[in-house]
Amino acid sequence: MPSNTPFFRRLLIVIKQTAYEEYTQLKLRGQAPKALRWTRLESRYHSHKQCVESLLDILKKNNVSYSCVNRVELDRQHLADVDLMVAVGGDGTVLSSAHFLDHGTIPLLGINSDPISEEDKLVKKKKGDERRSHGALCAITALDMKEKVPQVLFGGGKLSTRSRIRCIIKSTFSETRLVPALNDLLIANPSPAAVSRFRMGWLKEVDMDPKGPLRDGSDDGMTSSSPTSSSQSSYNSTTSSMQLANSLSDPQHLPRSRYGTITRFSGRPYDVENSLNVWSSGMWISTATGSTAAMAAAGGKPMDLYSPNLQYLIREHMIENIPDSYEEMRGLNNGILEKGQHLHLRWNSQKGRVFIDGSHLMHNLELGDEILIDSEAPPLALYSRWD
Repeated sequence: MPSNTPFFRRLLIVIKQTAYEEYTQLKLRGQAPKALRWTRLESRYHSHKQCVESLLDILKKNNVSYSCVNRVELDRQHLADVDLMVAVGGDGTVLSSAHFLDHGTIPLLGINSDPISEEDKLVKKKKGDERRSHGALCAITALDMKEKVPQVLFGGGKLSTRSRIRCIIKSTFSETRLVPALNDLLIANPSPAAVSRFRMGWLKEVDMDPKGPLRDGSDDGMTSSSPTSSSQSSYNSTTSSMQLANSLSDPQHLPRSRYGTITRFSGRPYDVENSLNVWSSGMWISTATGSTAAMAAAGGKPMDLYSPNLQYLIREHMIENIPDSYEEMRGLNNGILEKGQHLHLRWNSQKGRVFIDGSHLMHNLELGDEILIDSEAPPLALYSRWD
């Protein structure tokens, strides 16, 4: 039985700043592009504003307390005493809002304020506005808001948890934990024309005794170099050509070194296994949620929406034509990082950049930086579409 008292008492409404508003500010400074279609931008602006006004009317009618903030002004101080965040705009607004919910304790509801109309979907000859958000992360649109928003307010709707990416970057004198990524990470050279060089491997936590050898279950104090799965094989950059050919056919022949492979993240020691030197255009890492976005467009595989695993894809991997190993090396281009596994990158280019859920949020890399990537970020409570 639905209650007459709203389930959520205090909402934070995060409102998108439209392109019309942004370009209007540039126009006042004489910096707006000449080719702008002002009529189209203004039409989308009014659709968005109408959606916001309708939402606020619904909240007032249901006696729900709320506060509003522009997406570009959102700060952690706005989260005090909030029990539901509502992102009004599109997928970009949902992603930006999710970055502030890094503990995963406040649920997030996305509302697509300017969805593609049914007419645009049915009339194929009509050119729709391709810049409209797909709204894949929005549970509600401006078209069904009056019906579905009250359902959420009184405890209804479909609330699910989505896995997110944890990314820790270790530099010479610091360690930075990036905000959890809901869709994907792109790790690449800042210039799209430049080569991204890095070493990729997998991390295995080890027990280090300063008075003795490493303790990880092996007799000689070394970590096992067996691949993460029977279909994968890789090599260490110090391996000779002949050793490489043998190791790819028999992973147990991979040379093992007691020194130089241990690294630490958050004070925990890890051994880097199965490392592979990569020359490419960078690397995508996505969640199941983001696997149908840029990852799929780049050649990745769609995943089950609620899978806890991650997916990685090396972009335009330049592979040396080593006899009997080329196809096996290509098999490493795209793979699954299962829950509990830790991907490790050592950045070997002079400059690099990590893009978090798009181009708005980024972190710069320097030569020698190390990166840990896994799915251990707190999951996000996100409303999904329901009938």
